Formats: sequence, structure tokens, C-alpha cells
Amino acid sequence: MLLQTIIALAATGGGLALFTGWTASRVEKALPPRGRFMDVRGNRLHYLDDGTGPDDDRPAVVMVHGLGGQMHHFTHSLLGRLQTDHRVIVVDRPGSGHSTRPDDAPANVLAQAGVIADFIRALKLPRPPLLVGHSLGGAIALGVALDHPETISGVALIAALTHPQETPPDIFKGLAIRSDIARRLVAWTMATPMSFLRGRKVLDEVFGPDPVPADFAIAGGGLLGLRPKAFRSASIDMVAANDDLPAMAARYPDIALPVHMIFARGDRILDWRAHGQALQAKLPALQLTLIDGGHMLPVTAPDAVETLIRNATQRA
Repeated sequence: MLLQTIIALAATGGGLALFTGWTASRVEKALPPRGRFMDVRGNRLHYLDDGTGPDDDRPAVVMVHGLGGQMHHFTHSLLGRLQTDHRVIVVDRPGSGHSTRPDDAPANVLAQAGVIADFIRALKLPRPPLLVGHSLGGAIALGVALDHPETISGVALIAALTHPQETPPDIFKGLAIRSDIARRLVAWTMATPMSFLRGRKVLDEVFGPDPVPADFAIAGGGLLGLRPKAFRSASIDMVAANDDLPAMAARYPDIALPVHMIFARGDRILDWRAHGQALQAKLPALQLTLIDGGHMLPVTAPDAVETLIRNATQRA
């Protein structure tokens, strides 16, 4: 009886792994890399740069996405609005999108901030860019402002994580896996089937109260989240997210760069009071814009985000 149970479990696990691998292959054919690659601190970063080279004299903007995301969150609605008069560079964070991250690489916020700072240095831009960060990418942008301020001219935060969260939002609790063995096992067995079953509910919560765009799966890169790599990287990032935030929060008054922020009052992932108002209390010069809507403002509120970025580049 025990042997039969073991065989059944192995067969089920093998079938799930085959389905997961097949799904990942189909997703990457539908959404292949669209930019260039650069090696930074052992990470292979995938990025899209619409500039012509170091002599491009347009104001430069570097965009960093949030937890479980990738560059399509910015290219969906924002890139076309800014690229006529800005040099826009969007990057897949380590382990996200089509970027890779070594198994032994740290994933804490300040470590990722160091990667982004080195990435900006390697671009050899004619002058420091504005750094835009969404959600977890906002925490990383603040890390750059704290530890590598010479690499950027200012920070624009979109629905940014700025302070520790004792518990993750309910829809992200499945990512809270600390054992990498367990994380890999879930990634290659249950994560992809569960994404098919719960994907719409998760997206409704992440976007809500705004609707999910009909083209988000492809134009917004949503399908890339079905891969086991995406689940594992998001789990690693979420588990490490709070490691640096308490010490960072104590240092926020030291930030001398201009910081602009936009938040939506209806955000179901990060509360604007705990992350926007709390940051403003430590940075009185912070310009905080509040609008109606949810968490995915780069996709759902491109007009307001474009205005934020344009104002920030003019004042940086």
C-alpha cells in the first residue's frame, strides 16, 4: 500500500513537472526577450534601452518594477508616452522577467539596489538618470538614493513599498516559503496549475478596484508569471523584502535627492498611509500625489504617472 502511494505521488509530481515545463516553454515562445543583456554582479540583466548611446542628450529615466513583475509593466502604457523626449531604460530585476540571478546571490533590498546602481554606472549615461520604482522597485530605488546617490538625479516612486510589512497581502502568502528546497518543489509542481486556477482572482486583487486590461497577459507580460522561475524569484524577493527596511526607514531623513511619489487611495496591496504618508513624515520635501485607483498605476493610470515622471525630471 505504501509503495503504491509513493508511486502515485511520484507519477503525479512528474506529470505536474512536465506540465510546468511545457507551459514555461510556450510562455517564453510567446514572450521572448525584447532587449539586450548585461552582466552585473553575477546577474544577467535583461533591459530595453530606447536611447541611441552615451551621446543621447534626452533626460534619461530608468524604471524598476515590483514583486513578481517585469519590464512589460512599464512598456504596456508608459514607454510610448515618454520616449519621444526621454531616453527610457526599463530593466527586469535580478531573477525576474528574462533576467537571471545566481542561486547564492542576495535578494535583500540594498543588495538589489547595488545591482541597479552598478547597472546605471555601466550604461555610461551622459548625466545621472531619474530612477523610477514601482512597489518593491520603489524600495530598491530608495536604497539607491541612500547608498548610491551619485548615480541618480532623483527618485519617482509609484505605489512604493517604503516600510516593513508584518504580514504580506493574503494573495501573496503562498510565496512565503523560506526553504529553497520546498520553494523549488512548489515551483515545479503546484505553482503553475494554481496560477491557472487562481490567476484571475490574484490579478483582480492586484489591479483592483481598477479593471485588469484585456491585453495584460501578452502586452503586460502577465503570462511570464506562469513559469517556475518567476514563482521562485518572487518568493525569494518577498521573504527578503523586510530585511533592510527597518534600518532604511531610519535613514530616510538623510536622503538629499528630490523624491516624488504617487499612490492610489484604493490600493489593495500597499496602504498609502503606511508607505506614502509615513515616508512623507520622514521626508517633508516629498511631493506626494494621491489619486483614485489601485496598485498597478503604471498600467492603469499612465496619464498621472507620466505627469509625475515629467515633473520629477524637470526638478531633478
